[in-house]
Amino acid sequence: MTAELVRGQNHTLPQTRLEIRVSAGSPVVAGATLGDENGTVRGVEWIAHPGAHRLPGLEVSRQAAAGHRLAVDLEALPDEVHRVTVLLALPTGVGGPTRFGATAAPFVAVTGLDGTEIATFTLTGLDAESAVSALELYRRQGAWKVRAVGQGYAAGLAEMLADQGLAGAAELAASIQEAVARSLARSVAPPPPRTPEGDRVRHASGASDAHPPTAPQPQPTAHPPAVHQPTAPQSATHPPTAPQPQPTAHPSTAPQPAAPAHPPTGTDPGTQTAPAAPTAAAPTAGGPINYAHPRRQHAAPPPPPPAAPPAEPGQAPQPVAGDATGWSMDERLYNQIWGMFEDLARAAAAYRSAVDFAESRMGQELDRSLSDPRNRIGGTGDRAREEARAKRDELIARAREVLDRDLAQLAAEAAVVEPALPAAYAGWDNPVWHAHRIPMELPMALRIGDLHLPERTDLRIPLLVRLPLERGIWVDSGRTASEAAALMDTDRLRRLAMETAVLHAARLLAVYPPGEFSVHVIDPAGSAAGSLAPLVDAGVLAGPPAAGPGGVASVLAHLTRRVDLVQMAVRAGAADALPPDLDTGEQLLVVNDFPHGFDDRAVTQLRYLADEGPSVGVHLLMVADREDASAYGPVLDPLWRSLLRITPVADNHLADPWVGHAWTYEPPATPPGSRVLEQVLAAVTAARRAAGR
Repeated sequence: MTAELVRGQNHTLPQTRLEIRVSAGSPVVAGATLGDENGTVRGVEWIAHPGAHRLPGLEVSRQAAAGHRLAVDLEALPDEVHRVTVLLALPTGVGGPTRFGATAAPFVAVTGLDGTEIATFTLTGLDAESAVSALELYRRQGAWKVRAVGQGYAAGLAEMLADQGLAGAAELAASIQEAVARSLARSVAPPPPRTPEGDRVRHASGASDAHPPTAPQPQPTAHPPAVHQPTAPQSATHPPTAPQPQPTAHPSTAPQPAAPAHPPTGTDPGTQTAPAAPTAAAPTAGGPINYAHPRRQHAAPPPPPPAAPPAEPGQAPQPVAGDATGWSMDERLYNQIWGMFEDLARAAAAYRSAVDFAESRMGQELDRSLSDPRNRIGGTGDRAREEARAKRDELIARAREVLDRDLAQLAAEAAVVEPALPAAYAGWDNPVWHAHRIPMELPMALRIGDLHLPERTDLRIPLLVRLPLERGIWVDSGRTASEAAALMDTDRLRRLAMETAVLHAARLLAVYPPGEFSVHVIDPAGSAAGSLAPLVDAGVLAGPPAAGPGGVASVLAHLTRRVDLVQMAVRAGAADALPPDLDTGEQLLVVNDFPHGFDDRAVTQLRYLADEGPSVGVHLLMVADREDASAYGPVLDPLWRSLLRITPVADNHLADPWVGHAWTYEPPATPPGSRVLEQVLAAVTAARRAAGR
């Protein structure tokens, strides 16, 4: 029976291999410290945090998230460790809440590896605190117990670490927050929640059927920042493989992650909870301008399309394009693609966990067998090694069999889904582009590349970002960004980076209604003339590419003025009072070769546009090498962190926000010899003329 603890209460732990599940109302940093018999943390090597997420017997999440799973093996802890304290802290500098009193009370559950809850604790009564010691596992007379702590610290992570006796607590706290900020800057944003009808149920048997208990996987986090429903069952949001047991949220306190449960990044089929009914965005007072993301009517979503015919016994069901829930086929496909992403992440996480378990088990068996000196002589030791390796190989083979089954099913689904995608979601090689017509409504999302994992590199998942863009994009032209970039000539790499930016700009122009999206280009030295030729020749730019310091200053002043005026109009409820010459459509600024041609004033304006622009329809697409901007020192760090970094060559720099898989990003590219880009831009020009824009 689950023990529901209150502050200060303790409970005996019946086992030593545990999961600690955390659910919070907004992304939090989860960590743990090891303490000696006096509760003192002897050094930084006794702390597990996002920058050093693994210690003997302890593993924590590598990113800030609204849901976490911490793995604990008490028997594997060093002998001098008598206490494990679970810490939660709010990330700084990312625009989220700065105190726990501004979000739902965190909920913590200690469970077995099978998901059975042993003890739970809801951290109520927090207010100005930005860090909290949630609970501690401690050794008493040879037995382990859990105690609900709930001690908050208004001064944050540094004060909490110092309270545990750590020297250099402030420096470590700063490095942890920096690691979290870097992870957030490179993470793939999770999708919005889906309703139960759209849950994916392909992995009913689950990897857990095929191999022994594996190290606990971190639970994915809920999705959209605004959807946190306190309800009983808690769900996570992303990939699938074996269904993972879901923690039970405390009534009225544990915020429910908006999405399914999963291993690495997703959510478990069959356990998702329905998101709150979408509400229509309130129109901006005083005029028609509304820069909020589109909302939908108060209505239940239509049922998904008819399912495929039942599969034969023993065979996987046939995949169907658009089998997720949504108000339109585009939304169904969007949710289905995210479900595939979840499935792949979950399958890979389950397999990697099984391999780690097999290796660990082999090591433990060898240690036990060879700890007796008599077994080291003769053939006894050799037989022990052979048996241990045979067991390891068997476990890994069983896990690989499950993985191959799941990957084959996902590949079959991808083969069905890819041809059915609308232009905004489709690759440049999809025939849908040859018959593309400029839409009259903005699509939900835009494809900016593909993602894959090393377990199967030919299985590509489209990387979709929501529209309108919520953050800018940085195409990294630096040679030190990745191994592939390091092997490439500098000039060629910069040309590829600018061509990638042009493809993104063209795709945005092609999916926005005529006249509702404008593109401005800053090319200080005119070095990108060749790459920009398709946009210039088609006449789709708002003006000629700006060159020289004067051109840079003029474009930045124009867009800064637009942001200022629209912000003032929206705040004052006087959108109809905007100047008649002001273009209220969405704007994209493409910047090449930053920071060349930028003085201090221009840099300040660019940072302002990156921070304030997206909320009022001004977006940033930069092509730059971060090392080139090093002369500005740390002043530009917030700018880089605010942008989604992508590369002009394949690179495994993106991470999911649940378990931190390193996903290889494949940039978009047109087929060799194809004129699809010119055809699409010609369609944009024709649509503008027809609309009189």
